[in-house]
Amino acid sequence: MDLIVKHFNELSTTELYEILKTRFEIFVTEQECIYQDLDDKDQDAIHVFGYNDSGRVAGCLRVFWKDHDKDSGIAQIGRAVTLEHGKGIGGQILHEGVKIATEQLKAKMIYLEAQEYATGYYAKEGFEVVSEPFMEDGIPHVKMEKEL
Repeated sequence: MDLIVKHFNELSTTELYEILKTRFEIFVTEQECIYQDLDDKDQDAIHVFGYNDSGRVAGCLRVFWKDHDKDSGIAQIGRAVTLEHGKGIGGQILHEGVKIATEQLKAKMIYLEAQEYATGYYAKEGFEVVSEPFMEDGIPHVKMEKEL
């Protein structure tokens, strides 16, 4: 799958709509989690996404400065989601997100909050669990970090 990498300001309305539609379908509908997806972080983020043969966003994530603080050197990856499971899309997108944090943002560390069941997915890219499990929106999560 060809990946598209764009800052929020570069996204077309159709691209943004398709990204949000995929996030909603997985996080809200599939996982039955009612939460506020629109959290004012998208506008400062670089978005990584790719389309499937049906014209749907098959996977996406966003990369941004943690706490809007570039000086901290800590990039954050969030809203990583795949519409089609078991096809390697998630790994491809995550790898690109790490590359963006490393090469474009020149981050010293990458931080994320992973659903607990998905820690193995992030560990494959070098992330380590750095917290005890905690509940977020009714789903167990852990904090993970990757030193660069």
